[in-house]
Amino acid sequence: MNQHTRFNLPLCLTVEEDAFFHSDEIIKRYIPEIIGQKTIVISEQFLIDIYREKIMDISADFGGAEIVAIGRASFDEAVAIAKKVCIEDIKVIIGIGGGRVLDTAKYAAHISKAVYICMPTSLSNDSLASPFSVLETEGNARKTIACKIPTAIIVDTNMIINAPIGQTLSGIGDTIAKHTALYDWKLSAAKTGTNVEDFAYALARMSYDSVYHCDEKDMTSRVFIRILSRALVMGGLAMEIAGSSRPCSGSEHLFAHAIEEYYPQIKISHGLAVAMGSIPACIFQGQTPEGLMQFFHTYGLDYNPRTYGITEEMFADMWEKARLVRKGRITILSEIPHDKGQLKEIYDRMVTGI
Repeated sequence: MNQHTRFNLPLCLTVEEDAFFHSDEIIKRYIPEIIGQKTIVISEQFLIDIYREKIMDISADFGGAEIVAIGRASFDEAVAIAKKVCIEDIKVIIGIGGGRVLDTAKYAAHISKAVYICMPTSLSNDSLASPFSVLETEGNARKTIACKIPTAIIVDTNMIINAPIGQTLSGIGDTIAKHTALYDWKLSAAKTGTNVEDFAYALARMSYDSVYHCDEKDMTSRVFIRILSRALVMGGLAMEIAGSSRPCSGSEHLFAHAIEEYYPQIKISHGLAVAMGSIPACIFQGQTPEGLMQFFHTYGLDYNPRTYGITEEMFADMWEKARLVRKGRITILSEIPHDKGQLKEIYDRMVTGI
């Protein structure tokens, strides 16, 4: 029995057209007791400028809620918001934005014990429903910190259709990475004599399967957006039930963290970095990567390291650094030697797409 037998689930997951314009009606249906409570809206300035009408509408629906623009997705920023929420007796935090905004708002709500409503403007990763926030600490360092999952998640399909396509691709990458993460979780459990939480495993697998085997290939269709939204939420719930990020994060995530920490000059989103990492991880695990490569090709997800300015030497070094970023986390990298010859072959294969 996993010691994390108590877990939270969102009271509401709504994925519909123009949901942001009806957010108060949706909340009234599911959590009527928070209507009329003092509320704050957290976003980023450029989003407030682009979506002024929608965000002002949401603010008005929640009693003229104050709108606050964050500067950085940092620990300090989240704590400053939590301090404001506690001092001013604010009861509800609404996060409107991408992963940076949502992680900051989620952690601020966790510290201040406010109700947290998550309203993503893009589907770039599974942080929208996960029990973790990734926040900047010092310099380029980021820390993954445990927190409470949202009370409500409202996805407006129109917002996602209009989001940059790269952000949707990033969300696809984060979902598909569960293929190698689940293998690493089983490996770790076997090594440490612990159990894999079956229900969390099944949810993460369903999250992966629903996108990998999706018949809809148009990323801007409402059908696909609904499937991807639910897949990302299922991934978050899998982590909540497992009490760790293991159902969704394995060696491919260590690779992405190594890029973030050691190569900040490389401009690649988290989801695309884990998608890229999932191909070598698959090979290290003795699984065949053809299915993943074909899938990425179908959706136009570019996994060629050269596209992002990653040289063969950097690629090999990233995998070496990946072994250092999460001490104590057992993955396939704990089992195999660092082999530059193999990494050169993998790099060449990813560059040529064969």
